[in-house]
Amino acid sequence: MKDSFIQRGSTLFLRGAVLVLGLAVLAVCIFALPVGIASDQTGYYRPILIGLYMPAIPFYIALYQSLKLLNYINTNKAFSDLSVKALKYIKYCAIVISGMFALGMPYIFIAADRDDAPGVVLMGLVIIFASVVVAVFAAVLERLLRNAINIQQENELTV
Repeated sequence: MKDSFIQRGSTLFLRGAVLVLGLAVLAVCIFALPVGIASDQTGYYRPILIGLYMPAIPFYIALYQSLKLLNYINTNKAFSDLSVKALKYIKYCAIVISGMFALGMPYIFIAADRDDAPGVVLMGLVIIFASVVVAVFAAVLERLLRNAINIQQENELTV
């Protein structure tokens, strides 16, 4: 009973964190980016700000898959092909996000060089690095979960 309560509490906390993260990005997309795009002082950064909408799509797909994965954990379906599939989608979304930022880095570098703002390049690199870390972590979890499911299926066959 106590373990179930702790498990549900921790997944509830993670659901809350995912929702807060999603709402924060949504607020940036709705309120901050349009103001920055419309500003006359944006200069060379306007295409970068417009381009920030594109990674939001795979980001929200990954958040949705995270919520599905937490739901599978709550319903004791953590060791299932559904969980592996959710981790696979999270991995692909992280790869797409890092790829989008990597493709935009040459323009970010040029804009930051013209404005003498190297911090902008650093922020782009941090996002790429974080996305790659998430992709690798999801890939490792996917492989471990696949191995655990295979072991579980072998044990069910021997009993």
